[in-house]
Amino acid sequence: MTEPVALPIDRKPGCPFDPPAELTRLRDERPVARLAFPDGHLGWLVTGHAAARTVLTDPRFSTRPELKHLPLGVIARPSGATAPPAPGWFINMDPPEHTRYRRLLTGQFTVRRIQRLEPRIAEITAECLDAMATAGPPVDLVRAFALPIPSLVICELLGVPYEDHAFFQEQTTIMVRIDNTQEQIDAAMGTLVEHLGKLVRFKREHASDDLIGDLIAETELTDEELTNIALALLIAGHETTANQIALGVFALLRHPEQVAALRADPSLTGAAVEELLRYLTIVHLGAPNRSALEDVELEGQLIREGETVTIGLPAVNRDPAAFPDPDTLDFGRADVRRHLAFGHGVHQCLGQQLARVELRIAYRGLLDRFPGLRLAVPPEAVPLRENAAAYGVWELPVAW
Repeated sequence: MTEPVALPIDRKPGCPFDPPAELTRLRDERPVARLAFPDGHLGWLVTGHAAARTVLTDPRFSTRPELKHLPLGVIARPSGATAPPAPGWFINMDPPEHTRYRRLLTGQFTVRRIQRLEPRIAEITAECLDAMATAGPPVDLVRAFALPIPSLVICELLGVPYEDHAFFQEQTTIMVRIDNTQEQIDAAMGTLVEHLGKLVRFKREHASDDLIGDLIAETELTDEELTNIALALLIAGHETTANQIALGVFALLRHPEQVAALRADPSLTGAAVEELLRYLTIVHLGAPNRSALEDVELEGQLIREGETVTIGLPAVNRDPAAFPDPDTLDFGRADVRRHLAFGHGVHQCLGQQLARVELRIAYRGLLDRFPGLRLAVPPEAVPLRENAAAYGVWELPVAW
């Protein structure tokens, strides 16, 4: 039997948009490979597109945290994260518990609600662009544009006060850095739970037309459930989108031929969003992962009950079996929506349509407002978020 591998995370210098070379090599040679976990557990690494889809849809694989092992020893988690999920923490639940919450929340992410939010998203984007123009170049696009847009939008959706967005940005950034201490992560988690708990109790007494207010009015969810739902949506709703905006702009500025195509044909913007999601795959540190509830055969390999399966999404979304010429950024690509950037199966991202709208408006607005947009530093000077759960850039200095 081939020796187990450790999860490859090191990217080739000068190639910020490509998966780790070792991850790609494994996909080409062994799309289902033995993986050695830091705690001594022997599980599996999946890097092939077909195998990843199978794991994410097969009910014999569980997402419950107490059954899984982490592929990286440097990742800290909030205390209690290895215990059964708390009430409302639906992202770590299996059916039927997960199904109950998912049904309640799916009704909150309807096309109608997203359409109702779209003018506000456009307004927030325009305000950020105005502020950038007023400040003048150079500007850090992360702080001035990529972070504020999804932060303000998720506050709008949840009914969180506008002035709280900077506070939430700060706390969630602490939680997603893998080089922070357990104490720092626990403190940020506790701060957010306390703050959102107060907000839920306030909304219990004061009706509001937002997601939390609707859940209070239409369901029998407890305050603890509502607080944990709000926290899960808050973290997922701005951290990933913010990094996709910033890293996407970095990629665009390194592919001027694709920018030219977008300027010539604005109708390509939707396709550009999908291709950037596939090409960049910001969920990069061995997530999602699952634990086998029974023995399962996967592409000729026997996954034993209790073994953790980690999915290498950056390699999965560059699988040539699913995407011809996968290492080329191509806004004309067919079937690009087969990417798994939003996951797959019952745990596919609830807010994916909202994220798509935010990305489309952000990219289009930025390119239209600043035709001469360019990096203000050499590409190699852009600091990468290799030490965070969501890949991206810590800063992106731009000029125009």
